[in-house]
Amino acid sequence: MQSVGATKGNARVLPRTFQGRAGWVASALAILLVSGCAQQGERGSTADGVPPAASTSAPDAAASNGVLRSTATPDWVRLSSFAPEIQQDIRYAGKHNFVGRTVAGYEAKACWLSRPAAQALKSAQRELASSGLRLKVFDCYRPQAAVDDFVRWSQDGKDQKTKATHYPNVAKSALIQRGYIAARSGHSRASAVDLTVVVIDGQRASKRVRGPLADGQELDMGTPFDFFDPQSHTENADMPPDVQFNRRWLRSLMQRHGWRNLPQEWWHFSLVNEPYPDSYFDSPVK
Repeated sequence: MQSVGATKGNARVLPRTFQGRAGWVASALAILLVSGCAQQGERGSTADGVPPAASTSAPDAAASNGVLRSTATPDWVRLSSFAPEIQQDIRYAGKHNFVGRTVAGYEAKACWLSRPAAQALKSAQRELASSGLRLKVFDCYRPQAAVDDFVRWSQDGKDQKTKATHYPNVAKSALIQRGYIAARSGHSRASAVDLTVVVIDGQRASKRVRGPLADGQELDMGTPFDFFDPQSHTENADMPPDVQFNRRWLRSLMQRHGWRNLPQEWWHFSLVNEPYPDSYFDSPVK
């Protein structure tokens, strides 16, 4: 999970220069949305599958928290069709996550990404293929509804069932203050991923990475995914040498293919040249 700017529809955020001009923004927005639909409508059905349906909220119901919902279809691809060699374990579509239940907006265990992000991820996997290693994604596109669900969960002090496994050293009431949960997420722009690496052939993998290399097991990264603690910081110097090596190796791999790591989370990467840098989408994951 990642806060925007620090860490965590179809939605479009207007530039600041537009926000104070309510008199003509509605008209301009209507033109913009019609144009966007015309330009992107042909991408609604491709060999990669059909992107999650756009939100049906009225475009001018702008809604909540400065997010505008449109009917334009972004150029996304389903990773299972585009790069089936990449393993998936979409945690928020089930109970194995820090909330302890299925998260709002996740109607299927599917990874959707913008086309450039999917291409960059496939490129990284291509480099790994000869080394007996495979990428494994935990989360990709994340609807704004899921981000809102995280915020509501963080404010429920009575629900502490995942504290021992996900935030043992942090008070739940401090998760937002410390940046582990936020009202916006880069995942909602469809160009961010949470991932790790799985060992396919330990003998070949030993030439690239360190630690226990049992076939079929995840590479030793020191902490689980979504472990809210300084131990998860990529450059945490208190972690064992093999863990430090593996985290830096993964970061270097992803950087070579156009990704940027979030220093507070070894598993989180954002596409450097993302196609929708000012948009936050809210279509459900299907």
